Amino acid sequence: METPFATLWNRKTTVIAGLALAGIALHLVLRFTFRESPEVHQLPLIITLIVGGLPLLYDLLVKLWKREFGSDLLGGISIITSVLLGEYLAGSIIVLMLSGGEALEHYALNSASSVLAALAKRMPAIAHRKRDANIDEVELADIEVGDILVVYPHEICPADGIVIEGHGVMDESYLTGEPFEITKTSGSQVISGAINGDAALSIRTTRLPADSRYAKIMEVMRESEEKRPQLRRMGDQLGAIYTPIALTVAIIAWAASGEPMRFLAVLVIATPCPLLIGIPIAIIGSISLCARRAIIVKTPVVLEQVVNCRTAIFDKTGTLTYGEPKLTELLAATGVSKKELLTLTASVERYSKHPLARAILRQAEEENIELPEAADVSEQPGQGLFGIVSGRKILITSRGKLAEQNILVRGQLPPIAGGLECVIAIDGIYAGMLRFRDAPRSDSRSFVNHLGPKHRFDRVMLVSGDRDSEVRYLAGEVGITEVLSQQKPEEKLRIVRKETAKAKTLYVGDGINDAPAMMAATVGIAIGKGSDVTAEAAGVVIMDNTLTKVDEFLHISRRMKTIAYHSAIGGMTLSVIGMMFAAAGYLSPVNGAILQEVIDVLAVLNALRAAFPPKVIHDL
Repeated sequence: METPFATLWNRKTTVIAGLALAGIALHLVLRFTFRESPEVHQLPLIITLIVGGLPLLYDLLVKLWKREFGSDLLGGISIITSVLLGEYLAGSIIVLMLSGGEALEHYALNSASSVLAALAKRMPAIAHRKRDANIDEVELADIEVGDILVVYPHEICPADGIVIEGHGVMDESYLTGEPFEITKTSGSQVISGAINGDAALSIRTTRLPADSRYAKIMEVMRESEEKRPQLRRMGDQLGAIYTPIALTVAIIAWAASGEPMRFLAVLVIATPCPLLIGIPIAIIGSISLCARRAIIVKTPVVLEQVVNCRTAIFDKTGTLTYGEPKLTELLAATGVSKKELLTLTASVERYSKHPLARAILRQAEEENIELPEAADVSEQPGQGLFGIVSGRKILITSRGKLAEQNILVRGQLPPIAGGLECVIAIDGIYAGMLRFRDAPRSDSRSFVNHLGPKHRFDRVMLVSGDRDSEVRYLAGEVGITEVLSQQKPEEKLRIVRKETAKAKTLYVGDGINDAPAMMAATVGIAIGKGSDVTAEAAGVVIMDNTLTKVDEFLHISRRMKTIAYHSAIGGMTLSVIGMMFAAAGYLSPVNGAILQEVIDVLAVLNALRAAFPPKVIHDL
């Protein structure tokens, strides 16, 4: 977490940037108002250099003491040089570039601090506690183990507990990784942070809210944020090489000629605007291009870092899958056709809110099956779904309920397999079984397979909180061999940290249980808009529900880095050539400043290319 001093300094840089902008604007106004009084229109610039420049120079001296030679060090020296030359406008512009860039950098790199606020906001502030016949609103801190709470429809569950009254479903996908809404009836466990369905449930708490599963994720999130990896920026890497070269040339020019003006001329033309302006413009242009492609870049540094990632780590549910069940297998008993089984089952499921009903009805629609009317439809808690279709009694239940419900089974039931299943009985006799799995995205396999040859990823891993059978089934479908299943958020975090210590990592997920791992990875990408918390934790948010957009981001990032390097290295090369002429005495400080402006324009024009889409923006 940030220290109070760091927070105060970052606020100062924002104020300094505003002051520099105001000072430059006021200077230009006064310059045309008081043409004959240079001392008047220079006054705002002098104030800017004193009030804004001195704190920046102090910060740069601290960096110099720590032997941190970044691109901003030459900017600091250029401020001093501009003052000595009487070029106050140039000095004020450098103050604006340094302070404004640092303020924007701080805002971008620390945007994930709002993750904890998003987590806290998502959690309800009050709960509905039931005592005797009364239901009172109480704060979460007042809830005790054993209290009876009523969770109303569409509310977020405030604490871990057990259902004692009611029947409905809860969406736990953001927390557990399980892709389906889970049926809840008496005796079912519920977890804090899950979203209740259409029916009110009464639960008995088994943990304090502070000890709940949701609170544990918040604790892991805090730890992850405190240990966020520090990433070195592209401009700093190049500046570490460029700064000593520029200083060496300037000192040699002064020493060889005995003229301090040559030292000043070299430093004026050496001002690292291709680094301070060219690279940010390439980044901003790429962010703009991403936004037009429904890709939100929340942390600009990820554009630089994702190109260097060598390990890709994926969550399962909602990332490589659509996060919803799909009917994958229909097993009909002897004497029953598959079409008949699907027709009768779908006719009854039309009246159910069970999450599997949608998958059954979707399959019937795809097969153009006309559904007859169902009568006497009922769904008793724990007893399955019952209805009468064309005079036949249809019961949709589970394998474990067959004996209890006196269903006659002729022969052996199909063996237990991965995924979900429901059993169909017609007139009290077993008629068949429907099996469901979370469907892989249509582009998952092609995306995974092209990461190595096209984007230089050495390893691809699947890390999920889902059951082992489901995770391994999906891994086989999409072509991933490294699989870790049934991982809790803190375990995912530990895995990502371990892998990030070996090589830079890309983590792609969509649930709250992915948020800590996203923050620990070199680059975190959230797919979809399902969770505010995940979106805050990620450096990139893909608004469209497709992996093709992830591939587009990889292409835009690689192109951005190429363009940025062209602008920076090309600009620095021209500056070095100019420095040689200045060192030889062929360029005065004023002429050097003009030449530097020409170099800056060329670097900026090249950097602007990043804002325009290339011919090929993905290769899936």
